Amino acid sequence: MKTTKINFQNTLGHQLSGRIEMPLNEAPKAFVLFAHCFTCNKNFSAVNNISRALTQSGLGILRFDFTGLGDSEGDFEDTNFSSNVADLVAAAGYLEQNYEAPQVLVGHSLGGAAVLLAKQSLPSAKAVVTIGAPYDPAHVTALFDHGRETIEKEGEAKVNIGGRSFKIKKQLIDDLEQQGPHKVINTLNAALLVMHAPEDKIVELDNATQIFKSANHPRSFISLDGADHLLSRKADSEYVGALIAQWANKYIEYTEEDKLQSDAHVAVRTGEKGYTTDIKAGKHYFTADEPEEVGGKNLGPSPYAYLLAALGACTSMTLRMYADRKKWDLKEVRVHLEHQKVHALDSENCEKTNRKIDEMTRVLELEGDLDETQRARLLEMADRCPVHRTLHNDVVIKTSLAK
Repeated sequence: MKTTKINFQNTLGHQLSGRIEMPLNEAPKAFVLFAHCFTCNKNFSAVNNISRALTQSGLGILRFDFTGLGDSEGDFEDTNFSSNVADLVAAAGYLEQNYEAPQVLVGHSLGGAAVLLAKQSLPSAKAVVTIGAPYDPAHVTALFDHGRETIEKEGEAKVNIGGRSFKIKKQLIDDLEQQGPHKVINTLNAALLVMHAPEDKIVELDNATQIFKSANHPRSFISLDGADHLLSRKADSEYVGALIAQWANKYIEYTEEDKLQSDAHVAVRTGEKGYTTDIKAGKHYFTADEPEEVGGKNLGPSPYAYLLAALGACTSMTLRMYADRKKWDLKEVRVHLEHQKVHALDSENCEKTNRKIDEMTRVLELEGDLDETQRARLLEMADRCPVHRTLHNDVVIKTSLAK
């Protein structure tokens, strides 16, 4: 995905820091506005994983730091739930002015409660997603119960939230108790997806039940079994992102156009940090990456893994076509592949003792009522698949700089 750092102004005149993340073709089907959890920021790892899944499905995303958090201006101690909602509306205004109004709102934890309330001011939003959201924002006050007495007495107190110290003022508590999406969920006028972990110890599952019951159809609920509140495991946040992407596509409005400014069938992009790379082949999106031990994030197969996959796919398709044409009883083909660098053993290069060549091993599993002659013939056909032949031919790669 392509990331662009942006700044926009909220209603109080503060500059808020955000990121616009685009799919590979830079022509998103629709935009998603993301609200992160209480005291979190736009760089939260779970949000990164969710965002990547959404951009891979062709969506654009704006995620930002609320007032007083991350790189945004302002003092967190002067903010409240209402100001968070106002920041969301300001972010949506930036999208509408510079790109297009958001069609999907996604909120994590208190951000989920905020998007439910913000929807009342954002008619462009056709789908809303909550992740571990409280039914009543006042639920958040439980995070600083140990400082509640001091806050009530002195008007403010330093409290520890998620291992970080924040100054909380009484006005935040008052605002949380007065505001709440629970008052407007039944007039949402948008599709709703409620996602919640049964084991969530920060926001109990009953909150999701109340949100779901209060909403009108279309509404959906997905249990994030095994996840914690912050989606700490990468697998959980990637799962959430993939599900949101699939679900949202049903409700957004877009035209099926491929606006990629390239005549090539395949295009790839690697960003300014790391090795994570977007791949677009036709209308299909993939991710390539390197393992963590060599500096990657392991968010996708390596380039060599894709090369092996191409050989394996071509092999199995070729055998399928050949068996169908011969009307043989081939029920399934499985191809197992490995790649390694090995020392060259051919006599022509014996003087180059350190020379290595690429060796790919391919093991075929053939299921079906096949005799030995048929199995031997299919083994021969594996070496005739087009990708195999390409790898054995002299390949010319012409590279030039785009003008």
